[in-house]
Amino acid sequence: MITVKEQTESRRPLALRQWGAWNWLLKKCAASRITPNQVSVLGMVFGIVSGVLLGLTSSQDMGGLLQRSTMLGAVLLVVLRAACNIFDGVLAVETGRASRVGLLFNEIPDRISDVAILAGSGYAIGSHPTLGWLAALGALATAYIRIQIQIAGAPADFSGPMAKPARMVLLCVCVGVLALLPVDWWPTMHFGDGIGLIGASLIIISAGSLITVAHRLRHAGEELQSIQADDSH
Repeated sequence: MITVKEQTESRRPLALRQWGAWNWLLKKCAASRITPNQVSVLGMVFGIVSGVLLGLTSSQDMGGLLQRSTMLGAVLLVVLRAACNIFDGVLAVETGRASRVGLLFNEIPDRISDVAILAGSGYAIGSHPTLGWLAALGALATAYIRIQIQIAGAPADFSGPMAKPARMVLLCVCVGVLALLPVDWWPTMHFGDGIGLIGASLIIISAGSLITVAHRLRHAGEELQSIQADDSH
């Protein structure tokens, strides 16, 4: 069983957690009744709304300016979701509010956000629903493997070419490029009818997720064999 202490220590290593700008926000939240779980839920809301906005970009009723503004809004919400993902951990650790219930809030809203954003991207302009759901499935698979590795007794493994930060950065860059470029400049892929930059990013995310799963399983096997060998001595 993964304890609260183990889960706290095994959070994704991010240099941004050491960012000094968190200190002001941390003091404000610590003095209030805001809890890490509430921050996690807020991040999930940002993720869900971002996915909805991405899906709306394929609407024929949406003009160019509104479409591009919607894309920028979706990117901003993904960034805010990421900020909540970082800050809920900072708040939990620095204020000593980590709990067993907090383990659920740390994981479940994150998975819902992943599915909402990636599946929503499948309904975006220049994409296809199948690509979105495949990317969402890949994201769930990488998280599932990470948790199973911890349960088996190996250290948490956030490595791989398509871990969550890489997925979100790739998607945000592609959506952001479309939001800033004139529509006439938008690239269209030749391997699929109507598949553009967002669809291409989902293909890369899906393929990268499979590689990430394989990488983590191989690494976990080596770690567990090493632990077993140490225990036998």
